[in-house]
Amino acid sequence: MSIRTALRWLLTIGMVMAGANHFIDPATYVAMMPDALPWPLELVYVSGVFEILGGLGLILPGTRRLAGWGLVALFVAVFPANLNMAVNHLPFGGRPMPSWALWARLPLQLVFIAWALWASRDRGSQGDRGRLR
Repeated sequence: MSIRTALRWLLTIGMVMAGANHFIDPATYVAMMPDALPWPLELVYVSGVFEILGGLGLILPGTRRLAGWGLVALFVAVFPANLNMAVNHLPFGGRPMPSWALWARLPLQLVFIAWALWASRDRGSQGDRGRLR
């Protein structure tokens, strides 16, 4: 198994678990939502569905590319909630987090974006041509 395949499966499992958690413990995610956004509970459920779909979409080669871009859109869409947590020093799941951890989550979104794009590329795609394997 290649490192790309292993990390793709790790992202798949992580996204499905995170998405499922939106339905198991929605209050945690509602608490993160900026006050300016309408329908916080509904947005939590919608983001949970898209996390699950994005994760599962990475499994099949035919949906992998779309899933990767969908996850990128999702990571961008949830950024305001992460920013809201950092600015207002909100706890996660009722547990206080150190300020540095709240702020560290923001650039971590870029890591997740890069991961989703990399994991959603197939080995023989144009983005891999000419690279050492």
